[in-house]
Amino acid sequence: MARSTTRNSSSLSDQGEARIGSSAKVHGRIAGEGDLTVEGRVEGDIVLRGQLTIAEGGTVSAETVEADEVTVSGVLEGELRVRGPVRALAGSRVRGNVTGGSLALEEGAEFAGRVDIEFELPAELESAPAARGGRR
Repeated sequence: MARSTTRNSSSLSDQGEARIGSSAKVHGRIAGEGDLTVEGRVEGDIVLRGQLTIAEGGTVSAETVEADEVTVSGVLEGELRVRGPVRALAGSRVRGNVTGGSLALEEGAEFAGRVDIEFELPAELESAPAARGGRR
């Protein structure tokens, strides 16, 4: 029998792995340490010290999602602040601004939003005229 879970807030503990099953629906903020896999539906902010995986068929609708890493096979809607890589796999849909260490979009992934990724230019590009703001 499928159950729908509604909570004001949830937390992950003991730095383990948590799973929100395909028949579950969670309303509210989720925060904690450890990895989280979403196979069902989450409506609310997520703040993790760990990896967030949104499985195929899973949906996260949030104002803000913060995690160490994010892998999306399902649907993610909301602003994403990630310390490490963000991966949008084929068939996924990501809608929202992404701030993080890197972004990888597989062919067939859908993305709508702004990307703000910090990176260092290779030395040969830093000394190029365009990098200095001028032309020769």
